[in-house]
Amino acid sequence: MLLLDISILGLTLTAVIVAAVAVAVTLAILKSMASSKAKTIIAEAQREAEDLKREKVMEGREEALNITSEAEKQANQRLSKVQSSEARIKQRELQLNQQQSENQRTRNELDATRQTLDSKERALEARHQEVELLHREAQHQLEHISGLSSEEAKEKLIQSLKDEAKTAAASYINDIMDDARLTANKEAKRIVVQTIQRVATETAIENSVTVFHIDSDEIKGRIIGREGRNIRALEAATGIEIIVDDTPEAIVLSGFDPVRREVARLALHQLVADGRIHPARIEEVVAKVRKQIEEEIIETGKRTAIDLGIHGLHPELIRLVGKMKYRSSYGQNLLQHSRETANLCAIMATELGLNPKKARRAGLLHDIGKVPDEEPELPHALLGMKMAEKYKEKPDICNAIGAHHDEIEQNSLLAPIVQVCDAISGARPGARREIVEAYIKRLNDLEQLALSYPGVIKTYAIQAGRELRVIVGADKIDDAEAEKLSSEIARRIQDEMTYPGQVKITVIRETRSVSFAK
Repeated sequence: MLLLDISILGLTLTAVIVAAVAVAVTLAILKSMASSKAKTIIAEAQREAEDLKREKVMEGREEALNITSEAEKQANQRLSKVQSSEARIKQRELQLNQQQSENQRTRNELDATRQTLDSKERALEARHQEVELLHREAQHQLEHISGLSSEEAKEKLIQSLKDEAKTAAASYINDIMDDARLTANKEAKRIVVQTIQRVATETAIENSVTVFHIDSDEIKGRIIGREGRNIRALEAATGIEIIVDDTPEAIVLSGFDPVRREVARLALHQLVADGRIHPARIEEVVAKVRKQIEEEIIETGKRTAIDLGIHGLHPELIRLVGKMKYRSSYGQNLLQHSRETANLCAIMATELGLNPKKARRAGLLHDIGKVPDEEPELPHALLGMKMAEKYKEKPDICNAIGAHHDEIEQNSLLAPIVQVCDAISGARPGARREIVEAYIKRLNDLEQLALSYPGVIKTYAIQAGRELRVIVGADKIDDAEAEKLSSEIARRIQDEMTYPGQVKITVIRETRSVSFAK
């Protein structure tokens, strides 16, 4: 058994030794193979490196050749530019040399010309001295012959020229003044006529009484009241006289204040429509109507200012303008008169090249002195001017308001425009009511004044006294005397009579030959 084990162990060792030898041999073989393979790889790598090196060297040489050729090309271009620049510089030098030679020739010519001029100037100076000497000799001879010195002769000549110039200037000034008078008169008439034609407004004459119509006469008793207490209360509240007479279906409200008459009319209308008429109700209704009228006055003033394009009026001035609606002047409604005057002023200011807005403003406000809340003793023009100054109106507008009736001096061009337009609006035929007797008397005075001259056969006052036609005998007055007669009548009317606007005098002289065939 032991021997078996020893034999097995020996076999095992032998096997291990054999295996180890086999491994060693295998390793030796592998090592030799790896060494040969490594040498092969190294040799191949060296060949590839040599090939790559030769390629890079070739590429470097090609790139160097390219750079060299490019550098040579740029150098050639720069060389060509330098050569062209040198050619231009040489050409410029040549031109400069030519120009310098020309300048030199020019300077030489100028020097020669200057020398020639200097010689001529010296010759002229010598000639001038000779002329001066001859002039002094001639002057001495003239002074010796005339017996006057040169200063005295000069003074006499200047004096004679002055006299001649004064005479010519005086004649020229007279011609200009005559032409200006004719032109100014014609131009003024044109402006006034055109202004009147462009503003055409209807005229309504207002009265100092208002007729209140009622449905039946039974209401008259209710208005009068028991023992007249209602009518007395109404008269006390409104300040208007209420006339209840036998006129059918009518009650007359009499008073010179149109605002009060309107308050009374509206109060009566409300009382009659309501049916309750007693003193307490009358006072309540009158107070309510008076407030409504005040609001309507302010609204009328605002509407008037807007219609005329006038801005920036003080609220109190707006109220006074609205109050003009209920005021009349010689029967002409004051608000309509002021609106018409404002439009006339604007047109005339435009024709004269002035500011039409300021002229329209002055025309609207020129009569505000007629509607104050209190009644001072100042003329309405001065009162209106003070009110305009109080409410910060401009000085030229205030002057136009105060001077439109010549109470103060006119300091601006607006003043005569307002004065003329106020006369145009108020003096038109039919614009204001005149007393019939005074109107007829004025026409008779016109006719009788013309009839007082010898040779006058008939006279006719026409166009509301704006024109007087005088018919004279052809055998008593000739054409020259007829023209003289018209001037004398015009002068006498102007001196002796008072009239609005102007009066045209037309003298008519004619010869008629009458024959009958039988």
